[in-house]
Amino acid sequence: MIIKVCGMREPENIRSIAALGIDWMGLIFYPKSPRYVSQTNSKAGIIPDYPSFGKAGSAGKSEGRIKRVGVFVDDMPQNIITRVYNYNLDIVQLHGSESPVMIDNLRRTLDPDIRPGVKIMKAISVSDSDDVAKYKEYEGCVDYFLFDTSTPMKGGSGKMFDWTVLDAYDGETPFLLSGGIGPADAQRVKTFSHPRCIGIDLNSKFESAPAVKDENLLRAFINEVRA
Repeated sequence: MIIKVCGMREPENIRSIAALGIDWMGLIFYPKSPRYVSQTNSKAGIIPDYPSFGKAGSAGKSEGRIKRVGVFVDDMPQNIITRVYNYNLDIVQLHGSESPVMIDNLRRTLDPDIRPGVKIMKAISVSDSDDVAKYKEYEGCVDYFLFDTSTPMKGGSGKMFDWTVLDAYDGETPFLLSGGIGPADAQRVKTFSHPRCIGIDLNSKFESAPAVKDENLLRAFINEVRA
């Protein structure tokens, strides 16, 4: 099971959470989010730095380190491209109403010239089984889906949706389960079953403050899920 921890920003917190053995780490580039990662001057260094994410042979290699996921909401393609390059993102997570045409053009721009092999994940906001059907618009043009709770906040709300509605998902694209998963949900995660579910996304329920994750809560949760 892939464990993605999203909404990271603070260098020391990134280092401690990376040491827990997670697989993906999310950086939010949505200005309205309290977890927004602002662009930093290159002379001051790019945060987070490579050592925070584990071993990397070069800036172009992602093997052996935590995957970096950049989260965007209806952003301009040039802004996405700039952050993919500056932060060496492995995955672009689109959390707005981006069209399949925009996604196709973005991928063609990034791969292979700017970020070879970059993956794209489309978030689908869910409140009922009818919402799940939105995936059909994107089937075949993205590498992953992320099913999240429908909320005006565009993620990070701490609210959970009814996972049984995902029985309606009969697509071929693998997905991550998101939306208000908290420390008390480890057993629920372990018993959730869907042939296309490859992982979970964790965020606000493990925070002591926006963009600051509680290392002890995450460690206990991860150990229980992986036991």
